[in-house]
Amino acid sequence: MNFELKNLPERTGKPRKTGLAMVMDKGLSVREAEDLVSVADQYIDIIKLGFGTAYVTPHLENKLAVYRSAGIPVYFGGTLMECFIIRNQFEDYLRLMDKFKIDYVEVSDGSIDLPHEEKCKYINKLSKSKTVLSEVGSKDELKIIPPYKWIELMKTELEAGAWKVIAEAREGGNVGIYRGTGEVRSGLVEEILWQIPGENILWEAPAKAQQVWFIKLAGANVNLGNISPAEILPLETLRLGLRGDTLLHFLNPPA
Repeated sequence: MNFELKNLPERTGKPRKTGLAMVMDKGLSVREAEDLVSVADQYIDIIKLGFGTAYVTPHLENKLAVYRSAGIPVYFGGTLMECFIIRNQFEDYLRLMDKFKIDYVEVSDGSIDLPHEEKCKYINKLSKSKTVLSEVGSKDELKIIPPYKWIELMKTELEAGAWKVIAEAREGGNVGIYRGTGEVRSGLVEEILWQIPGENILWEAPAKAQQVWFIKLAGANVNLGNISPAEILPLETLRLGLRGDTLLHFLNPPA
C-alpha cells in the first residue's frame, strides 16, 4: 500500500480461498488487459471471458498470455459451454480448453434446459482435471427458483465436485438473486447462507449497491463476481471501508 492507515478490515491475500474477486472481461483488447493487470493484478483472483466472447475476440492467445503471466486464472463463460453442449460438441469443448491451456471451467444451465443429473455429471467429469465453478440460477427473469431449490442445487453441485457455486445475476445484475430492479432478494440470500457456507459461494454483483450490500452482510472477504474491469479498484476500497458507502461500517472507534 502507498501509506499507512489504521483500523482497516483484514483482507485475505493471494492465493485466496475467500474474498475472491472475479472480473468479467467482455472484450478487452490485449493492451487493455495489460493495463488492467498493471494496476489491479493483486486484487483480481479470476477472470471470466464473458458468455461467447472468446469465439470472436481477436488475438485471444495473446490476451490469455497477459493474464497467465500475471498469475490470474482465466475461464470461458458458462454460456459458451452451453453452446457446445446443445450442439453435441462437448468433446470439442474439452479440446478447446486444452488448446488454450484453460484450467478453470464454468458449468451452467442458465440458457438451456439441462437435466440437473446430467449437469452434475459434467461437473464431476471436469473436476477430475479442472477447477470447476458451477452456476446456479436462470437467466430467464420470469423463472423464479424457490429458496429450497437453490439450496438443493448448490449442495448437489458442490458434492459433484464444484470448487465454488456461482449465484446467477447475469452481467446486468437483474435476475437470479436480484429482482428486475437490481434489488437483492435478501430473504433468498439469507436462506441460502443458512445452509451453504459462504466461502463456497461466489455472488455475482456487478452493481456497486449490490457489492455494498454483500460486504455489509458478509464482510470484507465475501466472494464477488461479474465485476467490471474498471470497478475492481473501487470494489477494493469498498472492502476496506475507504469509500463512503462502507466507511462507517468498518471504522473501529477509538477506545
